[in-house]
Amino acid sequence: MSPRRRADRRAALWLLAPALLTLGAVTGYPALWVLWLSLQHRIPVFGISRFAGIDHYVFLATDPRFWNAARVTLIFTGASVALELAGGLLIALLLARQRAGRRAALTLLLLAWALPSVVTAKLFEWLYHPSAGLVGYLLGGSARNWLGDPALALGSVIVADAWRTTPFVALLCYARLLTIPPELYEAAEVDGAGALGLLRRITLPLLRSVLLVALLFRTLDALRSFDLMFVLTGGGPANTTETLTVFAYRSLFQTLQIGLGSAIGVAVFVLVMLAAWGYLAMLRRGDAVG
Repeated sequence: MSPRRRADRRAALWLLAPALLTLGAVTGYPALWVLWLSLQHRIPVFGISRFAGIDHYVFLATDPRFWNAARVTLIFTGASVALELAGGLLIALLLARQRAGRRAALTLLLLAWALPSVVTAKLFEWLYHPSAGLVGYLLGGSARNWLGDPALALGSVIVADAWRTTPFVALLCYARLLTIPPELYEAAEVDGAGALGLLRRITLPLLRSVLLVALLFRTLDALRSFDLMFVLTGGGPANTTETLTVFAYRSLFQTLQIGLGSAIGVAVFVLVMLAAWGYLAMLRRGDAVG
């Protein structure tokens, strides 16, 4: 490495130092404190506070409730992210072909995305009302307990989450579509490519990096999602919508098991980091191929 390059790297580190120190203070210290708490038996209401080692992790490894929460988390993440990617891509393609009313459509998309999660949850709580909800009315007036039936609750929460965050994916894809030169499509059409061929050979390959970024952000958000299902179902019925974050909240704030709740939080952190590492590896591989 040349002396000038080393000097540039030192200068870059000095410039980054304030931001890195701030991030370490606001994220590193709390993360280490949660890790330390996960190694403690702490129940403040009973005055219990002693070192537990890895007891909480051993307990979680054999706890059916923990594994049920992990399963619900993965199902919720996989289904909601798949719906959001498919719906967002479709909306972006329709917007790109739309000539009239594009601004109005973009405004409605931004409105749906900008609504706070709690507001979206209350909106869908009214839509899912067993006797007076719009969903039941549109399905022929059938009185179904969408949020109280164990067979329907998780699917209902997934639909609500997909409605809230599909606009994010749609806007990312739409912005990328606007940068694709029309000459590429014109040349492909001259060569006889149809609509499906244009989508498969031009649009999707050029959207790959954007879709991977959307997949990364939405997967990380879904794995940590809490507010939507907590407001809609509180993790019920019968723990069918209890994700790891809801389980951690119940352990920390409802039963005041600080050590156990912190251990669940560490498990969520590890899961999120593994997902982030996997997606970043895919992005790097794509850049190397490109």
